[in-house]
Amino acid sequence: MTATKVLTAQAREGVGKGAARELRRQGLVPAVIYGDKKTPVTIALPYKDVHKAIYAGGFKSNVLELDVDGTKHRVIPRDYQLDPVKDFPIHVDFLRIGANSVLNVEVSVVFINEEKSPGLKRGGTLNVVRHAVEVHAPANAIPEHIVVDLEGTDIGDALHISKVALPKGVTPVIQDRDFTIATIVAPSGLKSAEAGGEDEAASE
Repeated sequence: MTATKVLTAQAREGVGKGAARELRRQGLVPAVIYGDKKTPVTIALPYKDVHKAIYAGGFKSNVLELDVDGTKHRVIPRDYQLDPVKDFPIHVDFLRIGANSVLNVEVSVVFINEEKSPGLKRGGTLNVVRHAVEVHAPANAIPEHIVVDLEGTDIGDALHISKVALPKGVTPVIQDRDFTIATIVAPSGLKSAEAGGEDEAASE
């Protein structure tokens, strides 16, 4: 679990497109805090802080603390909008987190021990099926990433979610199947050689 990041924000009164445009001209990004059966709070955050947080990765799976004019709000980003042309943030939605909140979040996948994979040593390729996995996790224990161990894997092996050690209290959202996260596939040269061998055997 990562340490909780703190972002400083300010309350805003104006709503609507005109007010939002004015905030952006001032170098601010309009946002809203909602949820936990409390009244939504409209806020504005410094553009540079929002841009940095979004492009650092894992933005929508990290719990944040928003300091709004001295009042602290524990939140998780639920959605954000980017300018369709310039890709800079123009709005963010934050979900307020209660003391015992359990959330569905996407967590990135990290692979370790590639050097201990016989399949990769033989020239195989790691074919990543899922770069992130949606999990059900307590708000105070969201993992920074999911670790998939490649030690001992060979060409033709598939790595399923059942073989991944998830932190306590964390479960995959998909429960109806043992889905694949990655496979070790043969190098193209080996595939061609095998195909050629099969063709020769068929012609004999």
